[in-house]
Amino acid sequence: MADFRTIWRADRFIGDFAPSDGGLAVGCDLTTSVLISLFTHRRAHPDDRLPDQAQGDRRGWWADIANSRPIGSRLWLLSREKQTDETLRRAEAYGREALQWLIADGIASRVEVVAEAPRQGVLALGVTIIRDSNETRRLLLEAPWTGLESCVDIKVSQGE
Repeated sequence: MADFRTIWRADRFIGDFAPSDGGLAVGCDLTTSVLISLFTHRRAHPDDRLPDQAQGDRRGWWADIANSRPIGSRLWLLSREKQTDETLRRAEAYGREALQWLIADGIASRVEVVAEAPRQGVLALGVTIIRDSNETRRLLLEAPWTGLESCVDIKVSQGE
């Protein structure tokens, strides 16, 4: 059974289910899973430096306490960081960490994440998911640097 399709409404800065014919659209399961993995908040590690506005809140999903495989990413930790090469490398590492489950579950043989700052105040993540059959799925995600957890403009292409 397919999952409800998750879309991002950039005009309202929220994630939502996609409507379809009086109900909810299904499909695009891989894209939905990647969006949830990257743009929900994974609990910060004890040694992570929290953004000033977090005020001690390490975030995360309450059920992760009993789950050996946490959900989400630590990209939210970068919301007040300067746009430096070091910060971009951290964004890549956080993205790979959030998507590691795709490899562990046998959905992908490899996941590549490339971060860049295409313009001032914007973080772009290029995600390439490679399956054993060499089928690829590429996603380009752009979010305001200061609102990493709340907004994304997604462009999807499939195959090479």
